[in-house]
Amino acid sequence: MTKPKMIIVEDDSKLQKMLQEYFVAQDFDVKTLDDGSNATQTILEEQPDIVLLDLMLPVTDGLTICRQVRAHYRGKILILTASDDDFDQVAGLETGADDYVTKPIKPRVLLARVRSLLRRQEAIVIPDEDTNNLHFGQLTLKNTYKKCELAGKVLALTDSEFELLWLLASTPDTALSRDYLTQKLRGIEYDGIDRTIDNKVVRLRKLLGDDKVPAEKIQTIRGKGYLFASTAWS
Repeated sequence: MTKPKMIIVEDDSKLQKMLQEYFVAQDFDVKTLDDGSNATQTILEEQPDIVLLDLMLPVTDGLTICRQVRAHYRGKILILTASDDDFDQVAGLETGADDYVTKPIKPRVLLARVRSLLRRQEAIVIPDEDTNNLHFGQLTLKNTYKKCELAGKVLALTDSEFELLWLLASTPDTALSRDYLTQKLRGIEYDGIDRTIDNKVVRLRKLLGDDKVPAEKIQTIRGKGYLFASTAWS
């Protein structure tokens, strides 16, 4: 069985060493980082199963790291915090963390939390054998019937709106350019002015309950295009 991969981002050297030794003994593949300087890049490149992320880090703090990686990282994030302040804990969860543990750390409690997170079903694309259905949490797309269901409710999408959503969802967590989307959906090159794709995205966001700023489900990635976030449909 493959060992679960873990990255620990913790600047307290004694705590970091203790956690590393404990989770290695529990048969985890563990990598450690001393501060937030390269944490975002490392997490996105390594794509570990879980990240133990201290909130108060030198260079880049834990909330910023969590915010930067969440759209492109499918694993779990468990915040380590020395604060009993509800604000810090809520902020971590709202930024994209899956759970938090307050210090001082009790290794057995932390292990139980980690194992619980790893048992949760991942909100990733699960294509049927005929690749005509896609599932992300509460969202189901059925390409054969151009049918979109969210939390058990069928949404009234036009065929072109469904095709755009299907195209985005078929390549989750990847920014797709307006040029690419225009060519795929309309068979023409994007002229830099046409707002057809943008208008359809606005319409989709409204139907999907994703019309707050910034959008979370269909995100605008500046200079790159639109990104379908696989973890935003629970």
